[in-house]
Amino acid sequence: MCRCEPLILSTVTAIADQPADQLLRPAAAAARPAPGPAADEGLARRLKALACTAPLHDLDSRKVNLAGEYGSYSMAEVGLAAIDLVTLNMDFDTGADRDIVLGRLLPRIAAQNPRRAAAEHERVARWVLESLINVGSVDRGFRAVYGTFDPDGGYVRRDYDFKLIEEVPGPDGGVYLRTTDEAVNVLVGALDTDVTSAQIAAEVKLEVLIRRGRLADAQLAAEQARYRTVQYAETLRRALEATRRNVRAVDWMETVPDLIDEALDHIADRYRHENAILTNIRKARDETEEPEHKRRAAELVDIVKDCIRRHTQLQTRLLEAGPLFRAEQDRQAFATPGARSGIDLYGHLLAPLLELPVGRATGPTDAFFARGAGLRTPVSVRVTDLVDLLLTPPVEREHLGAELPEPDLVATPDDSRFSEAQLESALELLDLPADAPRRLSGLLADARRQDPDLPYLVALLAVHAASPPVGTAYRQGEERLLFAVDDGTRLDDPEFGGADLIVGSALLDAAGMAADRKEAT
Repeated sequence: MCRCEPLILSTVTAIADQPADQLLRPAAAAARPAPGPAADEGLARRLKALACTAPLHDLDSRKVNLAGEYGSYSMAEVGLAAIDLVTLNMDFDTGADRDIVLGRLLPRIAAQNPRRAAAEHERVARWVLESLINVGSVDRGFRAVYGTFDPDGGYVRRDYDFKLIEEVPGPDGGVYLRTTDEAVNVLVGALDTDVTSAQIAAEVKLEVLIRRGRLADAQLAAEQARYRTVQYAETLRRALEATRRNVRAVDWMETVPDLIDEALDHIADRYRHENAILTNIRKARDETEEPEHKRRAAELVDIVKDCIRRHTQLQTRLLEAGPLFRAEQDRQAFATPGARSGIDLYGHLLAPLLELPVGRATGPTDAFFARGAGLRTPVSVRVTDLVDLLLTPPVEREHLGAELPEPDLVATPDDSRFSEAQLESALELLDLPADAPRRLSGLLADARRQDPDLPYLVALLAVHAASPPVGTAYRQGEERLLFAVDDGTRLDDPEFGGADLIVGSALLDAAGMAADRKEAT
């Protein structure tokens, strides 16, 4: 008998003694999805990362649709190179120039198939770049569908919209290319990673690799650090662009100030790290005797210098962010409104036309609706539609037309604070003679003796009368207009404060209004 048999028998006996529900509990728990939102968030993050690489794989699957022999080209490799070139050639204010990106992409394509013509290489470059921009779609973006679990354990499908390269207008009126955060994350192999922590980790890794002499790995880490620097600048650039469009759309109370403070601290730390890295690179370059190490070290010097240049540019923009916010706030808050006044349809068109006969009223109405209706897009005629229209028999119509459905009307509840009787009482109090204006305090006292809520309505009507619509009342033919004037006297009232307005009525020139309407017709 084997020594392990007593242990097996005791284990089987222990399992047999347990209740059935305890034996089935681990299996049921294993069938459930990963508990907690953190596990589900990690799964969604990896699904998004996988979706961002789908357009690159799709390049190789769609190259068979091109007219010609393009099977020897590795389109995914060309796509990654295009994203790399756009990321490194775009600036803070201006994106990457399309011609420059295509020119630097051609040697890589020509190396894959040097026997083909240069025109074919250029066509491959343009096709890959337009595919990454997703030219031909409505919003020029990509969409992926992934699933998550809600708190109740149900499976929910969600859409993930993203872009890799987008076309943006430049300050000179041209069109430039910019890579999105998703494209940068494809390059560095992560998605939705915190920019600050990723930058610190990349630069610490770079410094360690240089000290150990692993310059090939150090060059890759340096390029990843530069991508993170570009991504940090893009976050700030988008916030400033949104501020220029609408200052209320950006949180300048907490989000952007915290971003600026963290970015300035980040830049100060990066300067110290990058200067130390440059010292180690130069030391490794001078001490090594291998030509390959010297070349790697020289390339690393250029990459780190470019990181320092980008940090300097980012620091300049960070220091200009506060004055830009204040300038945009002043410009958007205190901008003078348009000098053009709106059209009063009642006073300019309807009131004069009602006094005219029908024969003379058709001219002004035709002129107004011809210009007010806007342009009408002509319908393009297709042969199939024309044949169907001609061969379709006419439909018999009823003399009175189709029967209209009976509308289901619902009574709107009256939620107004003041009743019709209170409005009539307030208008009677404010129906003052033209030569006998009164103080608001006296009107409020009279209203308070009639109804405790009536002073609020009287005060509201008096405040509206402080800026009376004289032009509108004149065009609409009103003979009397309520006005209120502040002469500096303070209001002495137990419920209201402010100015004790002088409230009165003004008579409008009815004869002048009639003459103006006749001239308009």
